[in-house]
Amino acid sequence: MPVLEDQNTFVSEFERSERDLSAIGPVALHRLREAAIQRFAALGFPTLEDEDWRFTPLTQLTQRAFKVAPKAAVDRAIIEHSTFADDGLFLVFVNGRFAPEQSSVQNLPGGVVATCLGEAFKNHRDKLEPHLAQYAEYQDQAFTALNTAFIQDGPFVFLPKNAVLDRPIHLIHVSAGGEATVSYPRALLIAETNTQAKIVEAFVGQHEDVYFTNAVTEMVALEGAIIEYVKLQRESPRAFHVHTLQLQMAKSSNVKSHTVNFGGRLVRNDVNAVLDGEGCECTLNGLSIATGEQHVDNHTRIDHAKPHCASHELYKSILDGKAHGVFNGRIYVHPDAQRTDAKQTNQTLLLSESAIIDAMPQLEIFADDVKCTHGATVGQLDAESIFYLRSRGIDQDEARALLTYAFANDIIGRISIETLRDGLEKLIIATDEHR
Repeated sequence: MPVLEDQNTFVSEFERSERDLSAIGPVALHRLREAAIQRFAALGFPTLEDEDWRFTPLTQLTQRAFKVAPKAAVDRAIIEHSTFADDGLFLVFVNGRFAPEQSSVQNLPGGVVATCLGEAFKNHRDKLEPHLAQYAEYQDQAFTALNTAFIQDGPFVFLPKNAVLDRPIHLIHVSAGGEATVSYPRALLIAETNTQAKIVEAFVGQHEDVYFTNAVTEMVALEGAIIEYVKLQRESPRAFHVHTLQLQMAKSSNVKSHTVNFGGRLVRNDVNAVLDGEGCECTLNGLSIATGEQHVDNHTRIDHAKPHCASHELYKSILDGKAHGVFNGRIYVHPDAQRTDAKQTNQTLLLSESAIIDAMPQLEIFADDVKCTHGATVGQLDAESIFYLRSRGIDQDEARALLTYAFANDIIGRISIETLRDGLEKLIIATDEHR
């Protein structure tokens, strides 16, 4: 199969590491990897001619020769400081590999599994194999295909029927240095019937190297499951970050997802939710704060596949300097999804004349008994509000910071994990002070 020039490095790296990868997992997984790398070679990287990528050029990424990141160690204090994770359960991965010495998953309720994929393949194959790579499709998505080809390690969380976690689970991915390196974290989260949990997945960089994180998270919420998921992205300001979150929801399940972006040179988040049972409720929230020449692209798709489901979506961006933001949100209502209730809102605050936002809210409706709305707004700080604050003795910079904080906190305030919410609020204030 012919391979394009910008794919050579990744295909060659797969061939070089194939022996190590084939030693992890059963033969079926090895075949999956082979099929995925072949599909990646056939697809090639997206270009500006691809509709879903027309605002996000990948030249800086595709022209670099990335090698799989080596093993490394990090200090636990750095992890906690970067992710605000001072309580709960921890699964830590450094350069894409499980770090058991930094992880802590003691005193789990009966039947709950929180481990790495390598351990899951050995001891929990009956729970893992029916779900792994069954939801995040790689046939038409080059980055998902590439991640699937390099499946090696990542978090595996399994909640048995009626399990309730009273502490959040923190899934922490750390890039610990290494110029022109790449890691491929893969997470699988399964919540069986009537389970409840809060999950935080954080991606952080310890050094300011040029590296690439290509991650995929698959989450399954079965009947009656209630899950709150927070994704925190604090990569190096020179890093490339591509992440796909794939949600599969069954009858009467309820999933809230919050995506928060601070770092990265080029960032792409794909959040896809399939509401595949009656009575599902899905909430997608997002906040991106970017400055300099950062590029942050948020793509969402909510598939209403069954009747009587609701979805709520609010994505916000704060862009300064020459930052470029992209929002493409699509709500797709299938013919049988009657009584759908869906609302999508995108709001952007531009703090400089050089910042750019491309916003594309979309509705595709093939049912006739629905209530769907969508909209996008772009603006600057309100001059009257600034004048009001200054008339109360607040100086210009502080007035701008207060209004920016209020805009961002509309998203952060929706996160129910108190320590994380407080940490993010302080980070937003610190970001304003250094702007």
